[in-house]
Amino acid sequence: MDDRARALLKALVERYIADGTPVGSRTLSKVFDLSPATIRNVMADLEELGLIQSPHTSAGRIPTPRGYRLFVDTMLTVQPFEFEIASGQFRDNLPADPQRAVAAAAAMLSNLSKFAGVVMTPKRAQVFRHIEFIRLSEKRVLLIVVTPSGDVQNRILAMQRDYTDQELLEASNFFNYHFSGKSFEEARQTLRNEIRQLHADISALMQAAVDAGTEAGADDDDVVIAGGSKLLEVDDIASDMNRLRKMFALFEKKSELLQLLELSSRAQGIQIYIGGDSQLLPLEDVSVITAPYIGMDGEVIGTLGVIGPTRMAYERVIPIVDITSRLLSNALSQS
Repeated sequence: MDDRARALLKALVERYIADGTPVGSRTLSKVFDLSPATIRNVMADLEELGLIQSPHTSAGRIPTPRGYRLFVDTMLTVQPFEFEIASGQFRDNLPADPQRAVAAAAAMLSNLSKFAGVVMTPKRAQVFRHIEFIRLSEKRVLLIVVTPSGDVQNRILAMQRDYTDQELLEASNFFNYHFSGKSFEEARQTLRNEIRQLHADISALMQAAVDAGTEAGADDDDVVIAGGSKLLEVDDIASDMNRLRKMFALFEKKSELLQLLELSSRAQGIQIYIGGDSQLLPLEDVSVITAPYIGMDGEVIGTLGVIGPTRMAYERVIPIVDITSRLLSNALSQS
């Protein structure tokens, strides 16, 4: 796109976010020193690129998820946010207990954004005493995890190749010798540094084991959601009963949301998922903005974020998520 098309797209997205109504060429002609005909030609090009679309009920245009993505990634100017106000609100509601601090952070995200606030609770170290790999069938391996208390957990691993019983025995012995009594997260960090020294096929098995072991301790209680009912006041979501049903099914089940937050915890800084562009959250007209938070040792221990419509004021919500992650990090690092 040339500069004129980019400027028109930016103006269209900003106007649609503010007003919620399709934006026509006459509206944009009041902003730019261009004729409505010229603007219509540019809008036709943007539509051909899949950045805007025309609702069947209107001659105006609205952004597509791809248009929002381009806007957020390259055109957005984030507004400054009053850190002191947010800090005061968080301190006023901050309990000493980490679990209650997480709940307070979720409530703060919801209250400030006017959407749903979500926080993945601090990761529990999934310590194991012994593991065993057992071949089930071609490319399917059973991972058996025995905890120090004697609990047994099973996970099925889908691998890229078939493994012999001897290979699986060697991998089990290697893992138990080096990592018994440690958490899967500790094993992940060690493997990240030493994995090049391992045989490629065995390293894939090791990585699958730590991924499955880390997720083994996850359940629905690992996600705290506040303000879900606020989405009932968002026309873009509440106007479609099927969309609303899917949203609350997500809140009730939580597993897909937990996967998304777990994925975000491995990334750097703010992550923005728009209009179903993540397979883990395939909901159109819904966006999720996340940020990781850290604990006493400076390591990432969870993720928090805001769930709202794609038509949200990203420049306002992004700093809310960023500040809340910093406040929760500070609170947990001192508890």
